[in-house]
Amino acid sequence: MKSPGDIRILEIRTLRGPNRWTYPQVIEALVDIGELEDYPSNTLPGFVDRLVAWVPNLAEHRCSYGEPGGFVRRLQEGTWPCHIMEHVTLELQNMAGMPGGFGKARETSTRGVYKVVVSAYQDDIARAALQEARELLLAAIEDRAYDMAATMKRLRRMVDRLWLGPSTACIVEAAEQRRIPITRLNEGNLVQLGHGANQRRIWTAETDRTSAIAEGISKDKDLTKQLLASVGVPVPEGEFVRSAAQARDVAESLGFPVVVKPYDGNHGRGVCTNLMSGDEVEAAYATALEEGSGVLVERFIRGYEHRLLVVAGRMVAAARGDLAFVVGDGRQTIQQLIDSQLNSSPLRGAAEDSPLNPVKIDTAARLELARQGLEAGSVLPEGQRVLIQRNGNVAIDCTAEVHPSTAKLVALAARVVGLDIAGIDLVAEDVSRPLSEQAGAVVEVNAGPGLLMHLKPAEGSPQPVGGAIVDHLFPPGDAGRIPVVGIAGHHGTTAVARLVAHLLRATGKRLGVATRDGLTVGTRTIRTEDSTSWDAARGLLMNRSVEAAVFENPPRVMAAEGLAYDRCLVGVVTSLDREAAFEDLRIEAGDPMWGVLRTQVDVVLPEGTAVLNADDEQVADMGRLCDGHVILYGRDGTAPTIVAHRGTGRRAAFARGRDLVLADSREEIVLAGLMAAGDADALLPAAAVAWALSFTPEAIRTGIESYHASQATRGRAARVAHTASN
Repeated sequence: MKSPGDIRILEIRTLRGPNRWTYPQVIEALVDIGELEDYPSNTLPGFVDRLVAWVPNLAEHRCSYGEPGGFVRRLQEGTWPCHIMEHVTLELQNMAGMPGGFGKARETSTRGVYKVVVSAYQDDIARAALQEARELLLAAIEDRAYDMAATMKRLRRMVDRLWLGPSTACIVEAAEQRRIPITRLNEGNLVQLGHGANQRRIWTAETDRTSAIAEGISKDKDLTKQLLASVGVPVPEGEFVRSAAQARDVAESLGFPVVVKPYDGNHGRGVCTNLMSGDEVEAAYATALEEGSGVLVERFIRGYEHRLLVVAGRMVAAARGDLAFVVGDGRQTIQQLIDSQLNSSPLRGAAEDSPLNPVKIDTAARLELARQGLEAGSVLPEGQRVLIQRNGNVAIDCTAEVHPSTAKLVALAARVVGLDIAGIDLVAEDVSRPLSEQAGAVVEVNAGPGLLMHLKPAEGSPQPVGGAIVDHLFPPGDAGRIPVVGIAGHHGTTAVARLVAHLLRATGKRLGVATRDGLTVGTRTIRTEDSTSWDAARGLLMNRSVEAAVFENPPRVMAAEGLAYDRCLVGVVTSLDREAAFEDLRIEAGDPMWGVLRTQVDVVLPEGTAVLNADDEQVADMGRLCDGHVILYGRDGTAPTIVAHRGTGRRAAFARGRDLVLADSREEIVLAGLMAAGDADALLPAAAVAWALSFTPEAIRTGIESYHASQATRGRAARVAHTASN
């Protein structure tokens, strides 16, 4: 059918921090549906069936009815393209492997033009999903073909390239559950957890506590074995060899069977096990040399391959490997059987989220087949079972089976190498029995171990390894935060920020400040121009020397970029200009502007405080949104808003003549004579911030007086400089 109209994406903006829509990053698209405004979904023949056939998971979307199927019901009753586009964009991201599910579609004052807002954990992926959603909708409207498989292939490739790997993602998810701030530092897997001086960093399963020396030791297999043996950890006998002939000699002296592996390899690449002859050893030597800078020959330990994960001196997960077999059917070659019986498993794949790698006919596999008188092209009789691969299949959870003595041994192995997080490879016939009873041994200690086998085992229960790593970095109750004060409003925010920063510097903490005045860290000025942008403010939270931070948040920056921090200890709102509007952002005067400024209150921590101007009724009303405490401030302590607020037992700061009064329902603290020396519009909220941060009355007085003195000194210096220049 001919389309009744087009869908045009006019612009896309990324809100990178908390915003008027939600807390996480989103994209905000301005979309024009033109004549389709007159064609809701129930007026388009066959549209709903085509759409749900392409994207079946839409049937699970709840929409406004709050139950599975709610969105399809809306489609059948009639809804508009931008609402549908929102849901399809989210679902495409989810199908591609991205988290998240927030979406909104809202009309603007221009007929047919909407704002479509969707979660954007990774900006490029979200934008691509939005564009694909447009194409899919138009195809469904016009009843023409749409290649859903090609779309998902493109999006999944983007996710593989641009999103976090599964090991990093599980740590990030565990940190988010503990409300630890997350900052991705590059396009890979380097992630900051926490803020400023209290941050920690991870890179996959390595942390900023992972010793480079320990990592180097773990790559040196021979040195690792020496260290383990010195503390009584059982290791296989073996030697470093420099030629195929020497490898044969060592194997013969050890006695067959043996293992040949790279000296400094990892992930099981180039490892050949259960070698039974000198010829096999020489062939395996070449394979091992391709994967490392040298070769080890070791006595073969009978049993199953195991990977035990140690975090902070404690074993937290274990997985067992299995042998990979195929069974003949009288028709297919061994290679064909591998593809149909092994590599067809959804657990196997080259992607990072596949717990098992595809089985290949490599040197080790060819040796196994040759030992059985077979090759890749052999056709197996029906029912014949053939071993293809001995190692590389570790994906059966056995955490609960590990004997306590073995758990202690692998913890010791990690400790003697020096790794805070280690993947310990051991071979044993039965991991529930002590290694000493079965001649089991630790064969490798690995830095930066993969976590997927524990997160997505082929059999057994997933283990909470991400949480164990987060608990290692942040003890219970520690969210890695520093005190953050955010100051928002249409008027007076710079003056408040200056005074708050002055008061906080008196605590001795290294303070980061981002305002219209510039950017400072401690006593060092980094920038003198306006530094209220998201990038400038975010940089302070990435600075490992910053112990507390003050941010000035102009409404325009909040609307266009979002806040630079996820939560704050104190949030101040000084004023709301209901006549203000940002026409270029399609934010009108009135309620939309209130929605922008309320974000500063929304992000106050439960243990934090919102400081709100009681002289502005709409600002004071934001207190009902606060998860934490609320301090109102105003020029008149007898104003009904302040009286009512105090009546509920909450705190207020106000002026009484020349005195500054800090009060609750029971008592008043009077700081006499301070008001005459400064501007109440800055002094009152700044004093309330200090009070919220548990400053004593004496410290507040001293800080304000010293601020006034410094301002007076600057004023005199400026006048002298002006006189001298004339």
